[in-house]
Amino acid sequence: MQRFANPTRFMRMANAVLPWCAALTVVLIAAGLYLGLVRSPADYQQGETVRIMYVHVPSAWMALFIYASIAMASATALIWKHPLADLIARASAPVGAGFTLICLITGSLWGKPMWGTWWVWDARLTSVLILFFLYLGYIALNNAFDDPTRGARAAAVLALVGAVNLPIIKFSVDWWNTLHQPASLTRLDAPAIHSSMLWPLLAMAVGFTLFYVTVLIFRLRSEIVAAKIRNLRLVQIGG
Repeated sequence: MQRFANPTRFMRMANAVLPWCAALTVVLIAAGLYLGLVRSPADYQQGETVRIMYVHVPSAWMALFIYASIAMASATALIWKHPLADLIARASAPVGAGFTLICLITGSLWGKPMWGTWWVWDARLTSVLILFFLYLGYIALNNAFDDPTRGARAAAVLALVGAVNLPIIKFSVDWWNTLHQPASLTRLDAPAIHSSMLWPLLAMAVGFTLFYVTVLIFRLRSEIVAAKIRNLRLVQIGG
């Protein structure tokens, strides 16, 4: 990990992959939306409303993945004092919050025709809502202190404590009797979904992941520049 501790070296590598990530993001999301909204069949039970799945499910995956990334980066920052770990976690949080909000909104739109209501206090829905509040709390704590180091440390502790919610979200449909359907792609035998729906779903998932990487690089640039400015101001004050 120490190879990537130098911000200049890290950004040199990140900038090299940035154009590829951005291009693949556009291609995969465009292909996923076309295949999902135009080419894939309607569900025999849910009809056309099943197409919400192509945005809802990958958004849910990204909400969990990004928070797990924040938790790992926070642990790295607290334990090994990695200089980029805090910046990666800080830059990731708004993106993860955005995906979580999309997940909640599309889930509500999907739930209305399926369940007859926009919202129920279902175990899966409630735990995802808690995840959204954890994202907001992390962002707020990062900006709540005049000393960025104190804010980053407090936010990192919250991220690690909040990571307990991730397995609750994942296994809530197995542990409790919920309205939310069980997992269709992570079964041990085989995905319970036809290939005509599986491929656009996977294209959207990979596209969303590359979108996160692309935005993360842009936000890291800003975070690194902001950190340099703060350090220069501290040197000027101290001098």
